[in-house]
Amino acid sequence: MPRQFLRQHLPDVDKVLARRELRPLGRLLDDPYLLHLNRRSVAGGVACGLFVAFIPLPGQMLMAAMLAILLRANLVISVALVWITNPITMPPFFYLSYMVGTWVIGSPVTIHAGFEPTVQWFWAQFARIWKPLMVGSLTIGSLLALAGYGSVHLLWRLHIVYQLRRRRKRRASRSRPLIGNHQSKGTRSGL
Repeated sequence: MPRQFLRQHLPDVDKVLARRELRPLGRLLDDPYLLHLNRRSVAGGVACGLFVAFIPLPGQMLMAAMLAILLRANLVISVALVWITNPITMPPFFYLSYMVGTWVIGSPVTIHAGFEPTVQWFWAQFARIWKPLMVGSLTIGSLLALAGYGSVHLLWRLHIVYQLRRRRKRRASRSRPLIGNHQSKGTRSGL
């Protein structure tokens, strides 16, 4: 089952809830659905994490946690997926977001000259690039969230169908009699 795979690779629930950083969320974490590993919760956690990962603002983990709580999605998965955009991957992802944003709103590309993938350059140019960056980030984040949500549902369903077919084959092979072993006692008369 997908649950077994996820349980092996996700941190222990008690350890996650004991984290000092989550204490301000207090009673909001009492909802047991936030840590369940079912299709809807996992798909929601993937969607929340992918959406927030492309928002170019600090505090992405907290935003992902709050969105997961609001939507009753898997908290651990949503916070973990935020790390798709990390200090190494942020420059290319946010450059792509900026380019998509300029295409969506129809504004000219203004960062080709003098582009430096540094935080200092980003804040110096923020006034010029914020609008296409935000539009592109929200566009890419929304599309990836929808794709992630749908993919998890589809993959989970395909896995269940595969497991059911496998189980039926096993049952059929156990209940099928072996060829040559069904001769009854009365068929060999006269011998």
